[in-house]
Amino acid sequence: MSEREMSERVIITGGSGRLGRSVVAGFTEAGHDVISLDQSMPEDPAEGVTYRSIDLLDAAATRALFEELKPSAVVSLAAIAVPFSAPEEVILRTNAGIAHSVTAAAVASGAKKVIIASSPSIMGYGSPAGWVPPRLPLDEEVTPQPWHAYGLSKYVAEQVAAMFAQQTEDVKFISFRPCYVIAPEEWAGAPTQQGHTIAERLDDPALSAVALFNYVDARDVTDFLLTALANIDRVQNGAVFFVGAKDAMARRPLAELVPEHFPALAHLAEGLTGDSPAFSISKAKEVLGWEPTRSWRTELAGEPGVRAD
Repeated sequence: MSEREMSERVIITGGSGRLGRSVVAGFTEAGHDVISLDQSMPEDPAEGVTYRSIDLLDAAATRALFEELKPSAVVSLAAIAVPFSAPEEVILRTNAGIAHSVTAAAVASGAKKVIIASSPSIMGYGSPAGWVPPRLPLDEEVTPQPWHAYGLSKYVAEQVAAMFAQQTEDVKFISFRPCYVIAPEEWAGAPTQQGHTIAERLDDPALSAVALFNYVDARDVTDFLLTALANIDRVQNGAVFFVGAKDAMARRPLAELVPEHFPALAHLAEGLTGDSPAFSISKAKEVLGWEPTRSWRTELAGEPGVRAD
């Protein structure tokens, strides 16, 4: 039986969001019984998907709904998604609270697979105090150093998954760190999460430099999640994965761009030649067999498709 034939009853939180819409669509296409939970309903609900509105910070209501729905798997995407988009204490309280509320409800309801969204921003790049990691590209063995409430809240979400993994042998947990998510419509010119277009990010490297030029197509994230769900028994419980594109969001090699924007990292960027990204996705390939298939070079309208030298 193929991965796409093994149907699960899956709750996807944050299913109305930029990433959530692609995940809901992909999981439905793959044959899963999808229930999307969010505070707001999508303007164009997908056929065959059950939508429920809920405040996931209400732990009792969340647990009651999960016990009613009886999922076999949960993908937790719901969160305040942008650093500094709300007061720091609100971001921390909201994102950490949702992570615990959803994970606890998943375990109590009998779900056997739980996947929680984190973020590469937990690594600490952009810190006003200065940030020099032990190496580039970054991998899952590099210790996170979050410096804002969003990054801390996502690191807490990973620790929530790890904590529950210590409490039960019956449920498998994965945390994943999706890079800067590009929704399908954004390749055609719709504004990205930060308000500018992909072409503008490429034309002005400073726009992508703030995230170390990372990105990933939302459909590739969906493919990762489908692969992780189908192969979760291969994974050490509580494992963490970076999920990104194979290349950087840049027309020039990061070996040139990183020293220009982060002089303190110049000695670490020497190996980032060609189109190499600053985030390693080797673990996802080696453990799960997942690789992204989309790039700005193939998806962005009007681009010639020429790779960096």
